[in-house]
Amino acid sequence: MCRVAATIPVGGVPLWIAGNDRIYVPDSEGPGNTVSVIGARTNRVIATIPVGSAPAGIAVDWKTNRIYVANRGDGTVSVINGQTNAVVATIPVGLRPGGVAVNWKINRAYVANAGGTVSVPAGC
Repeated sequence: MCRVAATIPVGGVPLWIAGNDRIYVPDSEGPGNTVSVIGARTNRVIATIPVGSAPAGIAVDWKTNRIYVANRGDGTVSVINGQTNAVVATIPVGLRPGGVAVNWKINRAYVANAGGTVSVPAGC
């Protein structure tokens, strides 16, 4: 029978989620401008990472262990090292970035921006 196995408090308004062996949840509308990291085996928050303003879409490149977070409030993407849970780059992209997708075969992220553009961060 299907049921809810756990309820994990992460703060703010979690609208997006992504994961590999850890689960990453941006605080999309809360005051924190953070990403909560949940241990997939323990269902506990193991880290809270400060990112840009109004983090929204999020995607994981499991091959490089990089997490890409679109920050709608400041037009940037935060790149997180999944091993250290630290931001390793903040990249200006376009107006109010939202959705993020990763092509792990070529180690490339794609970020959808308001105004009809897609940004492709490189060198992360």
